[in-house]
Amino acid sequence: MYRNEHPNPQFMRRSFECLNGLWDFQKGKYENLNPSALTGRIEVPFCPESKLSGLGDTDFITDCVYARDFEVREEDFNGRLFLHFGAVDYHAVIYINGKRAGEHTGGYTAFKVDITKFVKIGSNRVAVAVHDDVRENIPSGKQSKKLQSYGCFYTRTTGIWQTVWLERTPVNYVKSVKFYTAPDFKSVTAEIVTEGCGKLKAEAYFGGKLVGGAESSAEYRCLLEIPLSETHLWEIGKGNLYDVVIKFGDDEVRSYFGLRTAEYEGKKFLLNGKSVFQRLVLDQGYYEDGIYTAKDVKQFSDDIALSLSLGFNGARLHQKVFEQRFLYECDKVGYIVWGEFPNWGMKFDCLDSLGVFVAQWSEVVEQYFNHPSIITWCPLNEVWEDLDNEKLVRDVRFVEAAYHVTKTLDSTRPCVDTSGGYHGKYTDVFDFHNYHMSEKTLGFVNDIAQKDVLSMDKTYAPLAERESTVYNGELPLNASEYGGMSFPVEDSDGWGYHTAASEDDFIKEYLTNTSLYLSCEKISGFCYTQLYDVEQEQNGIYSYSRQRKFSDGVLKKIAECNAQVAAIEQNS
Repeated sequence: MYRNEHPNPQFMRRSFECLNGLWDFQKGKYENLNPSALTGRIEVPFCPESKLSGLGDTDFITDCVYARDFEVREEDFNGRLFLHFGAVDYHAVIYINGKRAGEHTGGYTAFKVDITKFVKIGSNRVAVAVHDDVRENIPSGKQSKKLQSYGCFYTRTTGIWQTVWLERTPVNYVKSVKFYTAPDFKSVTAEIVTEGCGKLKAEAYFGGKLVGGAESSAEYRCLLEIPLSETHLWEIGKGNLYDVVIKFGDDEVRSYFGLRTAEYEGKKFLLNGKSVFQRLVLDQGYYEDGIYTAKDVKQFSDDIALSLSLGFNGARLHQKVFEQRFLYECDKVGYIVWGEFPNWGMKFDCLDSLGVFVAQWSEVVEQYFNHPSIITWCPLNEVWEDLDNEKLVRDVRFVEAAYHVTKTLDSTRPCVDTSGGYHGKYTDVFDFHNYHMSEKTLGFVNDIAQKDVLSMDKTYAPLAERESTVYNGELPLNASEYGGMSFPVEDSDGWGYHTAASEDDFIKEYLTNTSLYLSCEKISGFCYTQLYDVEQEQNGIYSYSRQRKFSDGVLKKIAECNAQVAAIEQNS
């Protein structure tokens, strides 16, 4: 069985029972199939388009059904039995022993179904009916609407693509927890939601040593302030995580938190009050044999290690909600990231789909709130004209609503309303995407440094001017996409924004462009496109299979350039 680890170390119970492995599978609608006699087999949690699923079917799969048997014990009826899904793309209906037990819409967030009243002692059968069509008005990120991949759009992901598991709880149990760091770092407040009432206790440990605890009676929602006898800040390169044990009656949940603050002061990004330049790399979260799903968690840590070896201190997680286990690896090593919603695929020329966005983005922010590695929320990316029809221009109210919803859900982090433009009236960071070569970048950076003007705004006229979204000279600036130089080694027809003819051409352009951003005291960070190739998009520093494309000398120069002290970090 692949991927049998717990999918979410932020919320673990000992009763975890992994249901990954071989499931029955068949394409088609549930009502037209017999869930007890499906004709195919699939390896869960890999999508049917992937090699690891055992199918590798890259056709459009708009409807399909999964099924498998599982065992229920007599003692399971002493409490509740939940069936969890890490993510199912896009709409899932869950049947237990032929009865509809629940459903979920949205391809990127976890959900659970209380199946206690649907099961019996002994063998039970679960069926999952899936509908997913990226050609509809749904969030789908970089999934191709054409049969084949093209440009910066890749193979689709249908159905179950994250872990499925059973979990047993008492009748009264802990439903969720959020951790808030005190400004002086001397305590953390745990906001805990429970089902039922009873005595609640939380203990914090660092390195196995008890360093804090608190208890109270609880009914639905409780705030526990946990004083800490030791302060260990979560920092770049130092994932100082505190382990937490929460006890509520007979229920016990294990979690963790990191002590840190993330904010802007003027044009500087501050981590724990210290100026930090964001040296980010674009990470698409794609895998050659699993597409959306890594074969094992080592692939997560390996990708982070590749990034760190190149002098990056984090990543922009692009057009996909990454697995909780990936974020856990980021949390452990002090690796900062932007958390982004895969908004591409939706239409923004009206407010018709705003409700869909709010419902699904709210789940993301709530579920990923506790990860200290997430230092910026990015609800939207490049919202201007519709991807399929440039005459359909976005409704700015969509962008502004996305910002306000995000800040209402989480006021502890900065929010970029829509990365790369057009920005609305409300954003904590005015970021920009620049795939020009260094000659033009020099002009943009000089304008920023000397005039507080982002002349790239001219690219967005006249819409930007009409909506008053031109840079005002006051907000923090971040070059959140640049580079994109293709250096094909596996496919001479690979796509990129530019093509480097040789290693020398590549490294010269990389060093010049990157140094410009580092040298400008009004720019708070950059994000280079990208860490590795994805299918035909071959502008990665590494190949899709994570093999090196450049010599040791070039990689060393990249790392040395990235490691330079940025102008905005000096005298901090």
